[in-house]
Amino acid sequence: MSIATAPHPGAVPRPTPAETGRPALRQVLRRRLLAFLSRAASPITILLLWETASRLGFIPERILAAPSQIGATFGALVASGEMGSNILVSLGRVLTGLSISLSLGTALALVSGLSRRGEVIVDSPMQMVRTLPFVGLVPLFILWFGIGEFTKVTLIAFATTFPMYLTLYSGIRSIDAKLIEAGRLFGLSHFGLIWHVILPGALPSFLLGLRYALGISWLSLVIVEQINATAGLGYLINNARDFMRTDIIVVCLLAYSLLGLFTDLLVRSIEHFALAWRPSFIKD
Repeated sequence: MSIATAPHPGAVPRPTPAETGRPALRQVLRRRLLAFLSRAASPITILLLWETASRLGFIPERILAAPSQIGATFGALVASGEMGSNILVSLGRVLTGLSISLSLGTALALVSGLSRRGEVIVDSPMQMVRTLPFVGLVPLFILWFGIGEFTKVTLIAFATTFPMYLTLYSGIRSIDAKLIEAGRLFGLSHFGLIWHVILPGALPSFLLGLRYALGISWLSLVIVEQINATAGLGYLINNARDFMRTDIIVVCLLAYSLLGLFTDLLVRSIEHFALAWRPSFIKD
């Protein structure tokens, strides 16, 4: 039977773990808040100067709308459903073109990267075609395929195939030869080496190429949606240009940038889980 001992009258009570953790948590939150405010100070200052210059008439509305007007226009477009429907159209074009380039670029990189004969056949034409100016090919694609959706999707696929091919090809060819030799010592077949050694080792390059391809897909979308578009963000921009609505143009450009940021964060989230096995992978 244990006897509970009373605390000594002069003893100082020890703080609990929860009490000791509160000041540290407050300091972390305070540091993060200060860091956020320091980063946000410059953009907020620019917005305030922009708004002030617009209200004083230094920046005419036909040149650039005020931030308050841009915000009101964005709210009106979202409330009417016009922004959402056109974003879905643009997103569909990007995903369709990217799915084609993802399949084509990956297949060509595997053929060229895993075989010397495949490299001779595939790599030289790819290096030649990738130097062609994308904008200069637009009139030729219109002559070949017309001004419909097929041309828009094909141009996006053409622009995004090369980053997928180049990064994956480089990733395959940069696999450490010691890993290949270790796989052979463990009795892996040629297909086993590809599946268990080469492809996992080239996965970081593949994901990097996917990030590049996503960025290029949104840049190319801005161009292709100027080709007789009847829906999409480019369609909104064309109509706004005709009526000199700079507020709508800025809203659409912001939508392009936010969509690009969202898709990049999506790929980075995939990297966080797919590359967790790497010793050098930095976790938050």
